[in-house]
Amino acid sequence: MLTEVQTRWRRLRRATALATMAMGLAGCGAGYLLQAAHGQWQLLRARTPITRLLAAPATPQPLRERLQMLQAARAFASARLGLPDNRSYTTYAALGRPYVVWNVVAAPPFSLQPRQWCFPVTGCIAYRGYFRERDARAFAARLAARGDDTLVAGVAAYSTLGRFADPVLDTMMGRGDADLVGTLFHELAHQLIYVKGDSAFNEAFAMSVERAGVARWLAAQGRSAELDSWLRRQAQQAAITRLFADGRVRLAALYAQPLAGPERSAGKQREMATIAAQVRDYEQAQGVRSGYDEWLDAGLNNAHLVSVATYFDCVPGFERLLAHKGGELAAYYEAVRALARGPATARRALCLPVTATTDALTDATTMAAPPSGTG
Repeated sequence: MLTEVQTRWRRLRRATALATMAMGLAGCGAGYLLQAAHGQWQLLRARTPITRLLAAPATPQPLRERLQMLQAARAFASARLGLPDNRSYTTYAALGRPYVVWNVVAAPPFSLQPRQWCFPVTGCIAYRGYFRERDARAFAARLAARGDDTLVAGVAAYSTLGRFADPVLDTMMGRGDADLVGTLFHELAHQLIYVKGDSAFNEAFAMSVERAGVARWLAAQGRSAELDSWLRRQAQQAAITRLFADGRVRLAALYAQPLAGPERSAGKQREMATIAAQVRDYEQAQGVRSGYDEWLDAGLNNAHLVSVATYFDCVPGFERLLAHKGGELAAYYEAVRALARGPATARRALCLPVTATTDALTDATTMAAPPSGTG
């Protein structure tokens, strides 16, 4: 029989391995590794089977209804979207804070390439995560002190790539139904296909599955009004993403010029202000909120722009590939796997910059109504 010390050590090693895999911790220092291991172990200990919560009379009715919806969406993900059928998202963990982790994104002052933190399992990734906000902000402050542009962003959920049974988190529950279900689909997509060291490819693939999945889930639920509203929001998000992408093109040209430091800095600030003004103008014209208010109020920087690029630049290419496969997810996944096995140049070709706002969305019918008998 294991002693209590042995049991705790094995649990700590397991949590450490998970935190290392999930957050790219190799070579990042013992203190960083320990905070991540401790935070991950707390998350593991907080898990409760959803079936137990649904059976418990004390479970609040609003939570009960959302967990029931997520159970149905979890089954839909496996049966209709071809996503992994495992123990992930069959448990619930209440952490009692707004985010599960806070990610730090950084970029040099005159570069649109994110800083990378490398790890043997995930490869190099474009962010570094902390379970405590103050730790994330302290690390970001150190990077800023050496001249980097930085961003600290709260994260509602993340994937351990199927190596452990990820729980539904209370940090996810403040979202609307479509966004909540989309988060589940997104994280399961990471378990399905993941390319070591290619954050842009991985995140955009997961975004494409999230968007196709939500459209099909809403259609299957007969929630046509919500589907129409959700598709409009996706189109608006695509338009805003285009504004950021166009701004990055202008900034890249500026950074490539042989300018003196002050002149380059002034040009950078003008371009950042132009992007912010364009986003504000679009918001006003459309009567919408972009969700980037905090960034715009604080002043845009390179870290903001590379974060948007990581998640959205490659999405149009993935969605065109899905449309080319007739909306059949099984064929789409096989094509993505082929790209994942191939050279980085082929993946980069899929992730060419957005050329038109309409490229960012496939036809709604393709997304929402797959061919009969397919996922």
